[in-house]
Amino acid sequence: MNLLKSFIVWLCFIPVAILNGGLREHILLHTLGERWALPASGIILSACIFLITWWLLPRVARGSTWRDGWRTGTVWALATIAFELAGGLAGGNTLAELLAAYNPLTGNLWLLVVATTLLSPVIVTKKPSSKTTE
Repeated sequence: MNLLKSFIVWLCFIPVAILNGGLREHILLHTLGERWALPASGIILSACIFLITWWLLPRVARGSTWRDGWRTGTVWALATIAFELAGGLAGGNTLAELLAAYNPLTGNLWLLVVATTLLSPVIVTKKPSSKTTE
């Protein structure tokens, strides 16, 4: 699988994540309240990431293998973490504030988003063949 082509798919996550943040702040917060808006937003973003991957990745990475899916997912997850940390620090957040997002006990499902980003390419690519050679 061409990692550069698959990275273009990852870039599609950025505007979706921004729109999801707007949805959370302007709609979910008012309809679900503070306690449920953040987890709902994490679930919605995770679903969007999976759907984008399911729809686009097979088109740009034809014939990719399960190993390619793991490689792509790892690059995507690391890029997601780096992007979030860089953007958060540039936006004035402290490292402690950013790392708190990785604690699901706070209601933040950021770990689900990162896990979905890691595993979506694996799920949509071919599994290793279970055929044995005779």
